[in-house]
Amino acid sequence: MLVVPLALGQAEPRLVPEVSNRQIEIRYSFTGEELLLYGAIVYPRGQPPEGVTDVVVVLKGPLERTVVREKQKVAGIWMNVGRTRFRSAPAFYAVASSRPINRIVDERTAAIYELGLGNLQLSPGGGAATDELRRFEAGLIDLRRRDGLYAEYPAGVAITEGVLYTARISVPARVPVGSYTAETFLIRDGRVVAGATRDIQIEKLGFEGFVARAAERWSFTYGVAAVAISLLLGFGASAVFARP
Repeated sequence: MLVVPLALGQAEPRLVPEVSNRQIEIRYSFTGEELLLYGAIVYPRGQPPEGVTDVVVVLKGPLERTVVREKQKVAGIWMNVGRTRFRSAPAFYAVASSRPINRIVDERTAAIYELGLGNLQLSPGGGAATDELRRFEAGLIDLRRRDGLYAEYPAGVAITEGVLYTARISVPARVPVGSYTAETFLIRDGRVVAGATRDIQIEKLGFEGFVARAAERWSFTYGVAAVAISLLLGFGASAVFARP
């Protein structure tokens, strides 16, 4: 459960979140899924206070190491001219909010809770200059955004009567397997007053799962088998097309 510090002696609301599917199974026919994240806001006196209440939902995970390479045209040929390694970039990140993030919280709060693609803490592992790091960070975010792995929904959370909230986040077919977290934040007057987390597991089953586990557990054997199968297929194709 996500813990949000509260002011001393102040009664604050709490969140009761839920997810439509806590275990997503990837099979050969998997084409993606739309997750419904919903829940209730429980107020100490049972009635929402006056004023504007906002909800932000973040779905992310798993963290991974990745290398971003920059290509430039040198003498008419596209070549890798630079690279930067990131130690803990989320393989998937999506944020849905009842209003645009910059209208809900200030830059400092957004950075603390990593609300929005511009506030991800990607932990670069090199000693590159700040401007260069920003360029590689923007490149990584843009690549994953085009692949559907990073997304923002600035009006993606609906709040009913100040008590019930719903959000829909699309999970693409090529989503990485692993452990994910769905974090929900309740925000009033630019301050996070409550938060809660639900865990989600995405895993491969069937033949796809067997191949993935084999590649992870027996990497050398898997590599040898892959090369052998490629060679056999190559020889077989050559023999077929070589016939008169």
